[in-house]
Order: sequence, then structure tokens, then C-alpha cells
Amino acid sequence: MEKPVLEKQAGRDSGSLRIADDVVAIIAGLAATEVEGVAGMSGGIAGGIAEMLGRKNLSKGVKVEVGETETAVDIFVIVEFGIRIPDVALKIQENVKKAIETMTGLKVVEINVHVQGVAFPSTEIKEEETRVK
Repeated sequence: MEKPVLEKQAGRDSGSLRIADDVVAIIAGLAATEVEGVAGMSGGIAGGIAEMLGRKNLSKGVKVEVGETETAVDIFVIVEFGIRIPDVALKIQENVKKAIETMTGLKVVEINVHVQGVAFPSTEIKEEETRVK
């Protein structure tokens, strides 16, 4: 069951704010894909192959635990070939933390980056030219 976005407390004019897990996951996914060197989000490893997800599925490569004031995030990414992975992971952590804390006011207690694969540059195979026309 999904958490309500806004709950009213009985007998009070003020209410409390509850941010849905999916909202935090989408913020984290978008912030992670903004980092240079991230090829995309990963939906996990199925049969030994990391499945790459498009931009529409940003929350699918992210798992979050959201409390009343804190959150913990696990991000599953595919990095571009030739990029130093520890540098990319650090930038992901910084960008995701900043985005979540700025947009939601939640304190980020941990961000775990799981590198699920490496994306190689696409190489176009030129059709062999025929010798005879």
C-alpha cells in the first residue's frame, strides 16, 4: 500500500507531509542520470545481463526507504566505458543527496551506488562495398 502524500491530523488545523517513496526514487533517478559517465539506470541483473532502462523508468533503477525525516537510497546504474567508476559513483552520491535534500527536506543518511554494467560506444558496421556493380 502506498503512503499518502498528505495526511491531516485529527483536531489540528496544520497537517503533516508524507512524501511517497516513488517521488524520492524519481528524484534520485533523475539526479543520477544527470551525472556525466552514467549511461543509464539498470533494472537489475537478469540472467547475468544488466537490463538498461530508458529515461521513462527512472524509479525502476532505484530503491528507497523513506522515514518521517530521513531516507536511504540504493541506485543501480550502467556506466560508460572509459570513465573512472569511483569518480562517477562519488558524483552520483553528491548529486542525488543534493537533489533529494533540496526538493524534499529529507535528510539522506546513505546512498549506495551499484554498478551493474558498462556500456560500450556503439560502433557502426559498414556494409562491405561490393567489388562489382
